[in-house]
Amino acid sequence: MTISRAVAIFFGAGLLRPAPGTWGSAVAVALGVAIDYFLGFPALVMATLAAIGWGFWAVERELANRPGDDPGEFVIDEVAGQWIALLFPAAAFWNRGLDNWAVAAYPGWIAAFLFFRLFDIWKPWIIGRADRRGDAAGVMLDDLWAGLFAGIATMIAAGVAHGVLM
Repeated sequence: MTISRAVAIFFGAGLLRPAPGTWGSAVAVALGVAIDYFLGFPALVMATLAAIGWGFWAVERELANRPGDDPGEFVIDEVAGQWIALLFPAAAFWNRGLDNWAVAAYPGWIAAFLFFRLFDIWKPWIIGRADRRGDAAGVMLDDLWAGLFAGIATMIAAGVAHGVLM
């Protein structure tokens, strides 16, 4: 197996069945929460940037001779997008000096997961446009947009929940 294939399938997570995208997102949440908990928010930012960069590289390389293809087992895009969604609640807690948010504030990462899957499957507006590009960049871009939308939705949901509960 090539390094680009290993990255594209996120070291085997994309081979899990059924619904490899959901499995890839679940693995990303677990790993992202662990990175934030044990190494801190800056490490999660660095891991996210690395996943984005390596994802573009790996997908471009793997799809060089397969234009328009988006193999289900390629989940590095889900990992990068899911980590973008996780950055929103992680940044909010880190900004307040709360390092163990992942344990104490589990609705944050659950909401990020659920909103990410919603936007990744539904593909509204610019997410769908990126998905329809039919190239390697589009494989990554739709999930990056979905992660951004999911992160924003997570923060809106937190604001509503805390406004209602207080």
